[in-house]
Amino acid sequence: MLKTTTSVIEGKAVREYLGVVVGEAILGANVFKDIFGSIRDIVGGRSGSYEKEMGRARKIAFEDMEQEAIKLGANGIIGIDIDYEVVGAQGAMMMVSVSGTAVKL
Repeated sequence: MLKTTTSVIEGKAVREYLGVVVGEAILGANVFKDIFGSIRDIVGGRSGSYEKEMGRARKIAFEDMEQEAIKLGANGIIGIDIDYEVVGAQGAMMMVSVSGTAVKL
């Protein structure tokens, strides 16, 4: 499935707009305790564990969004927006949310 943050795709015409599709993934507090508790993983101000978990959450969110688009009969998603939010009591969780418009190209 073709996915893009742009609203048009050069060389492709949108035949039908099928609606907004979303995907979300939330990382619990235990992930952050493990990540921030492991100082040895932090090199040069970056945490490999944290980046790996955020990448995993983003992948899950994209997969959920794509599955929703497939159910609508889409073969593309345009105008994708990716958001990261801290949620829960005292910011104990991180949410990755992706949304876009499912289309038939």
